[in-house]
Formats: sequence, structure tokens, C-alpha cells
Amino acid sequence: METELKSLEDKIFLLLRLYQDTCIENNKLRKELADTHAQNEELNEKIHVAVGRLETLLLNMPDNE
Repeated sequence: METELKSLEDKIFLLLRLYQDTCIENNKLRKELADTHAQNEELNEKIHVAVGRLETLLLNMPDNE
């Protein structure tokens, strides 16, 4: 009986440690995801600015007729 209780106690502590590790990893992944989304937004904005500049350049190019 004592052995079974000790085994159960060990399993519970392992489960709690794995739960805590998973929570820490999830928080880390959430932060990475938020950082990636922010970086993606910045890059999309830069693309839109570049597209606008290219469109302006194309509209101002002289025709070769």
C-alpha cells in the first residue's frame, strides 16, 4: 500500500511538472506568435509602400511610342 501511494505521488508530481512546463512553453509560443504577427504587419506595410512607389514610377514613365 505504501509503495502504491508513493508511486501515485510520484506520478502526480510528474503530471504537475509537465503541466507547468507546458504552460511555460505555451506562453513562450504565444509571445513568439504575437511577435511574428507584428513583424508580418510591418512587412505588409512596407510592401504596400513599395507597391505605391512602383505604381507612381510606372505612371510617370514616358511612353516609347
